[in-house]
Amino acid sequence: MEIDITLRRRAAVHHALSDPVRLGIVDLLAVGDRSPGELGRRFDLTSNLLAHHLKVLREAGLVERTRSHADGRRAYVRLTPEPLTGLHITPAVTAPRVVFVCTRNGARSPLAAAVWSERSPIPVTSAGTHPGNRLNPRAVSTARRHGLRLERDGTAHVRDVVEPSDLVVAVCDNAFEELGPADRRVHWSVPDPGPVDTDEAFESVLAQLTRRIDQLVTITSAA
Repeated sequence: MEIDITLRRRAAVHHALSDPVRLGIVDLLAVGDRSPGELGRRFDLTSNLLAHHLKVLREAGLVERTRSHADGRRAYVRLTPEPLTGLHITPAVTAPRVVFVCTRNGARSPLAAAVWSERSPIPVTSAGTHPGNRLNPRAVSTARRHGLRLERDGTAHVRDVVEPSDLVVAVCDNAFEELGPADRRVHWSVPDPGPVDTDEAFESVLAQLTRRIDQLVTITSAA
């Protein structure tokens, strides 16, 4: 009997997840992007062994590698969630509050906070590592088109907002690389729509944020 290609793909996913290390990597990436160095340290893997595990996950369609939008040199590993549909991947995250952070707090982080407030009862806010003077007008118009309520008209600095117990989600490579990895920090590599400055760019970023938020909401509970 000829094996259906869909069955082959499902079998590849199950094979990839049959190893505890690879399953652990997928659990971490379900929350946020990680650098290869972070993954190697977390699971005490040599570079060769880490490369092997990532190759198996990549061939199963579960992960992809991206380059930092900040400097183009740093690499990050990102989960590709579609092959996991129907599987029970349940990393647990707790948070009394979620804080979305980008560089200028003008577009990505306020849009992410607006989406989160629609999806979860857990309190949310946003901030920037180098906040600008105002929200990006296209971010405001994008939120309006989707019926999203932005938290404030202006911006805020991380030093005035973030508390030690917050779950900080950096939706910007620059912000994450400036803040650095920590136990209560999540990284999503989302491009800045500002330089492109089109409605399409802002819609694409909102779609990326919404997809990731929908995933994080399902595994996050109030602390």
